[in-house]
Amino acid sequence: MRLFRKDPVQIIAFQSYGTDTHFYLRGRALEDESIDLEHQGFFSVLVNTWKRLESDELKHVGITVQLPNGKCLQTTSDNHGYFKVKANVQDLKAMANAEGWLHCEVAFNDASIKGDIQKDNRFPAEILIPSSQVDFGVASDIDDTILHTGVVSTLKWRVLYNTFFKSAKMRLPLEGAADFYHLLHRGKSGANANPIFYVSHSPWNLYRYLELFLKQNNFPKGPILLRSFKDVFKRKKADEKPQKQKEILDLLKTYPDLPFILIGDSGEHDPDIYIEIAELFPGRIKAIYLRSVKHKKKMIRVKGLLENYKTTPALLVESSAQAIKHARENEFIK
Repeated sequence: MRLFRKDPVQIIAFQSYGTDTHFYLRGRALEDESIDLEHQGFFSVLVNTWKRLESDELKHVGITVQLPNGKCLQTTSDNHGYFKVKANVQDLKAMANAEGWLHCEVAFNDASIKGDIQKDNRFPAEILIPSSQVDFGVASDIDDTILHTGVVSTLKWRVLYNTFFKSAKMRLPLEGAADFYHLLHRGKSGANANPIFYVSHSPWNLYRYLELFLKQNNFPKGPILLRSFKDVFKRKKADEKPQKQKEILDLLKTYPDLPFILIGDSGEHDPDIYIEIAELFPGRIKAIYLRSVKHKKKMIRVKGLLENYKTTPALLVESSAQAIKHARENEFIK
């Protein structure tokens, strides 16, 4: 009976990053729950939200990644359907396009998989390999930095409402943010392809949701770095760093010769994380931009934190225009 038929299976490859000699791709193998991000009705959004969070993953299945030159890399999904492919491969830049994106294909290679495999078992994937000619990279938060979420609201009720009851097409970016990021992407020459990395505490379940938001609001294309849903509720050890901090540290280690601009907001822990990173990598952080949020106590704390901080230019900005002005004065942008 159709009622008991299993959903077709798929692979979602997350946009990742690498270097000329290091290939790194992340993704997830799971059943297709027929999530339609185009639907905007209240009930449709609520159903889609449930489907995103209640995903049926494919555990311990074999996966193959095929590069444009025909080389194949193998991996296996974990207990939650996630997979990583890390490999040393030569001359990856030669396979990338002008913007630095290397396109490849991902496929199941496991005969034990039951049910229909979508897209003839050929799923697109891509990693960003920045050109050696770029001036800097940008690591940006998403929540309340480019997308209003209400992260400082009481009991975070606005975060829950905006995430669960609003479609990606209903969400609006903060004014001027996309223009600022395009200026940073193009850099001082106006023709660069400085890489933009979007880093968030949101779970990977929201990957396609955030990908659609960035695309429909004309933000520069860039890897979206999230975390596992199980980690959202996991109690961290006293000395454990936030996942966002780990991701940015990985970027700095992957590109040891590339300086970075860090962008976040004053609502949560971005100021502390970014200042600690700048202290760990002196001379590597060109600037820190923190978008101010409407929360008196948090603003007082952040202003006190920045008042005597001199290691890296760190600005608390009310608007994208203020950040653009500073970036232009410091010749980060044209």
